[in-house]
Amino acid sequence: MAPFNFYRLILLLCLLVPNSLFAQTPTDSISDKKHFLTKEIILPASLMVAGSALVAVSDFNQDVSGLFPETHIKVDDLLQYAPVLGMYIADMAGVKAKNSAWNQTKYLAFSQLTCAVLVQTLKYTVREQRPNDGAYNSFPSGHTSVAFVGATVLFHEFKETNKPIAYSGFVVATAVGALRVTNRKHWVSDVLAGAGIGILSANLVYYFEPLKNWQPFSKSGKIALSPYYNADSAGLSFALKL
Repeated sequence: MAPFNFYRLILLLCLLVPNSLFAQTPTDSISDKKHFLTKEIILPASLMVAGSALVAVSDFNQDVSGLFPETHIKVDDLLQYAPVLGMYIADMAGVKAKNSAWNQTKYLAFSQLTCAVLVQTLKYTVREQRPNDGAYNSFPSGHTSVAFVGATVLFHEFKETNKPIAYSGFVVATAVGALRVTNRKHWVSDVLAGAGIGILSANLVYYFEPLKNWQPFSKSGKIALSPYYNADSAGLSFALKL
């Protein structure tokens, strides 16, 4: 195996980062309908269109993959959840967010559900062959879409109060996408489409705010959500004060 070339990985990150960050140029208010198509749909949709178009250009995918020596860095399996973990850590640290922990979790769940339906439908409709094991479920990248959903939710929650935290998720999500390519799990087209689907899913949820007024714990007590991690497992703890 060729030695890992750090500078080539940086080049791949530079290819992916501008698309993800420009897709999230902040607006004065997400409820500003004049900018909805421009800021919330068109740019992430362009990632999806670009990824879809490149599926048909197999030589491009292979040429780009050939620029980067194969890596075996499995951290992307956990890194895809880092933006969500970062959101709850920021909550625990007292950083002001747009919504309560309950609404954050609610919108995150809707976003991930929307994203999962789109990703799984496309995986078994397009049936693109993976670069490593030959399985026909490569397009789009599920890891990348999960990471960008989390990054977009994090962005919406903290874009008005803490921009470094808000944008940090996109850096992590982009790293996940880059690793999916260098680990030979996905093509660049899969990653671009996955990023677009993840961003779009969360943007739509935050625009329409489904079940906005559903607050089952507002009368009975207070809800507390906090992440936990140990050597054997990781998750989210739930507590209700009556």
